[in-house]
Amino acid sequence: MSQWETLKQLDTKYLEQLDILYQNENFPMAVREYLAHWIETQDWEEAITNYSLATIHYQNLLDQINNQYSRFMQEKNFVCQHNFKKYRQNMQTVVDTTQPVDFERQQDIEQKITVLRNGVQACEQELKFLEEQQDEFDFKYKTLKFQESTSSHKQVEEEMKVLQNMLNILDSNRKKVIDKFSELLKEAGKMLDMLVKEELAEWKRRQQKACIGAPLDVCLDQLENWFTATALCLFQVKRLLKKLEELGIKLTYDKDPFKTQRPDLEKQAVALLTWLIRSAFVVENQPCMPLQSKMPLVLRTSSQFSVKARLLVKLQEVGTHLMKVKVCIDKNSPNGKGYRKFNILGTITKAMNTMESKSGGLCADFRHLQLKEQKSGIGGKGSNETSLIVTEELHVISFETELVYQELNLVIETCTLPVVVISNASQLLSGWASVVWYNMLCNDPKNLMFFSNPPSAPWSQLSDVLSWQFSANTKRHLDADQLSMLAEKLCGTTQNYADYPITWAKFSKENLPNQNFSFWLWLQGILELIKKYLEDIWNDGNIIGFLSKKRERNLLKRKPTGTFLLRFSESCKDGGITFSWVEHLTNGEFKIRSVQPYTKAHLTNIPLSEILRFYKVIADENVPEHPLLYLYPNIPKDEAFGKYYSESSEAEFRNNKYLKTRLIVVSERPSTDLPADELMDACQLGDIELSEPVKWDHIPMKTLQDLMEFLETDSLT
Repeated sequence: MSQWETLKQLDTKYLEQLDILYQNENFPMAVREYLAHWIETQDWEEAITNYSLATIHYQNLLDQINNQYSRFMQEKNFVCQHNFKKYRQNMQTVVDTTQPVDFERQQDIEQKITVLRNGVQACEQELKFLEEQQDEFDFKYKTLKFQESTSSHKQVEEEMKVLQNMLNILDSNRKKVIDKFSELLKEAGKMLDMLVKEELAEWKRRQQKACIGAPLDVCLDQLENWFTATALCLFQVKRLLKKLEELGIKLTYDKDPFKTQRPDLEKQAVALLTWLIRSAFVVENQPCMPLQSKMPLVLRTSSQFSVKARLLVKLQEVGTHLMKVKVCIDKNSPNGKGYRKFNILGTITKAMNTMESKSGGLCADFRHLQLKEQKSGIGGKGSNETSLIVTEELHVISFETELVYQELNLVIETCTLPVVVISNASQLLSGWASVVWYNMLCNDPKNLMFFSNPPSAPWSQLSDVLSWQFSANTKRHLDADQLSMLAEKLCGTTQNYADYPITWAKFSKENLPNQNFSFWLWLQGILELIKKYLEDIWNDGNIIGFLSKKRERNLLKRKPTGTFLLRFSESCKDGGITFSWVEHLTNGEFKIRSVQPYTKAHLTNIPLSEILRFYKVIADENVPEHPLLYLYPNIPKDEAFGKYYSESSEAEFRNNKYLKTRLIVVSERPSTDLPADELMDACQLGDIELSEPVKWDHIPMKTLQDLMEFLETDSLT
C-alpha cells in the first residue's frame, strides 16, 4: 500500500491536518493522488541539497502531469482533464522559476567576477599613485644629497623632516596596497572555490549523467568565460606584485612591507593560478566510437574512437607556444595479476589549437585513436585472472601538456571517465551496463576496482537511469506506470520500491526467473526493437509497453469488446511486442486474448502498423473477422495507426490488373471438445500466414492439460 493510501485511512482529525497541508494550490491534492506511486519513488531529500537533481525532478514531475492529462483526454474525462490542464500550467510556472534561480546564480558569479576585476583595477591605480609618490620622494632625496654640501645644517634638518614625513606616508600607503592585494587574493580564492569546487564539480557530475542518457546541458562556454576572466585577473595581480618587487628594489627600509609580505602574496597568486589552470584542463568529449554515440566509454580493440580535451582558459598568446598534448592509457592502473594492458595507436600527440573550438578556446581533438592489447611476457595474450570479468575492468585515458605563460611554467594533466574495453560486439551491452552502473553511483575516476565490490543502487535512482535509456534513444521516456512494472520485475512485490536496493548482479548478471537472460539484456533488446521498428509508434505514446498481465487484465476488462493494447514480451531476449484484446461473452463474462510476440524476424518483413491493420481471427465456418477495434482506452484503430499505414500498397491493389497478394497475419479459433473461450485463454495464439492454417481439429487431446503439454513440445513449429 502506498504512503498516500495509508494517509487517507487516518482518523478524521489527522485528515483535517492533511487537508490544511494541501490548501496551497501550488501542489494540488489531486496531483498527489494520481501520481502517488511516482512521487513516492523519488529521492526528494537529496534534491533539497542537490540543485541538478532538483531540476530533473521538477521536469519529470511536469512530464508526469502531462502524461496524466493525456490519459484523461483519451478517456474523455472532461472535469479531470480541465483540472490537470490548470495544474500543468501552474506547475510549468513553478518549473520556469528554476530558470530565474539559475539565472540568479549566474548573476552572482558574474557580479563576483566584476568585483574581482574592479579590485584589480583599483590596485593598479593605487600602484600608479604609489609609484608617483615614490618617484617624488626619490627626487627630493637625491636633490637633498646633491645640495647637502651647500646647504646649512638647519636647512638639511628641515628637508630631512619633510623626507621622513614623506617616507612615513609612503610606508603607510605601501601597507594599504599590500592589504588590498591580500584582500583581493582572498576574494580570488573564494571565486575559485565557487568555480572549481561547485560549478566545475557539478558540470563533471552532469557530464557523467549525460553520458548515460540524462537530458542535461554540458556546454562549457559559460565555465570557460568564468575561468578565463578569473585567470586574467590573477595574471594581472601577479604582474602587479612583480611591479611591487621592482619598487621595493628601488627603495627599501626596515620593516618594509614589500620585503616582508609581498613574497607570500606572490606565492598565493601563483598557487591560485596553478589550481585554476590545472582544474581548467578537462575532457570535453569522453571517448566514444563513431557508430556508438549513445554508448560512450565502451571501446573496442582495433576500432577507432575519438576524445577531446579542452583548456577552459582562453589565452591567445598561448597558441604561439604550441601546447602539445600527449595521450596515454592506464598511467596509474592497478597492478593486479591478469589486469589487461593496452597500447594506444594513432596520432597520440597533438598541438592544442583554437580551430576546433566554436568559442575560440584551446582544444585537442583526437579523432582516430585505437587500442591494442599488449601480449603477456610469457607469450600469447594475457588472460584476466583477477576477480573482474573483461566488461567490469576499468581503464583510464590520460592527457598531459605544458603551459608556459608569463613566467608560469606548469605541467597539467587530466583524464577521462573510466572506460570499458571489449574485444567483440557481443560484449557491447555488458560493457554498457558497467558504464551505466559506474557513472550512476561513483564519481571518483581513480576507483578502477569499483566492480570488485560494486554497491547497490536504490530503485529511486535506478528508475531515472532506466528512463534515460529510452529518452536518449527516442523521444519518449518511461512513465510512472511503466517504471512500476520494471520495479516489480526487479524488486518483487515489495511495498516500498523507492529505497529497495538493486544489486549489480540482479541488474545485469543474474538471469530473470525462468529465462536464460538478465534484466539488462531483456531491456536493451526491447530498446533495440523500438529503435529499429517501433520508434514512431512508441514516440506517439501508442505502446503501453511495460505492464504486468494483472494490470493488463484490469485495464481491459471494463472496456468494449475489441479494445486492445500493445505491450512488450517478457520472454524474448532480443525484444518482442504483442497485443491483447478483450472479448465480452453473452453470459456476461470476459476473456483477454493475446498473440505470440512479434520479434525483429517478423517486423523486418511487415511493419507492426500493417500487422494491426490486417490482423484477423478465423471465426466460425472459417469466416475471418477483425478483432482489433479500439486502441486503449478508446481510440479507433485506424485513427490511432492510420498515419503509419502504407498507401503505396493500396494504390497497387486498386490500379494493378493482376490480383495482388498481401502478407497478413491471422489466428484461428480452435475447434475442439473444449469451449473456444477456454482454449484461447489457455495459451497465446500463434501468428501464421493464411496460406498455412493450423488444423486445430486434428490435434488429439482430451483435456486442457493435454493441450498445454502438446504446446510445450513445440509441435506446432
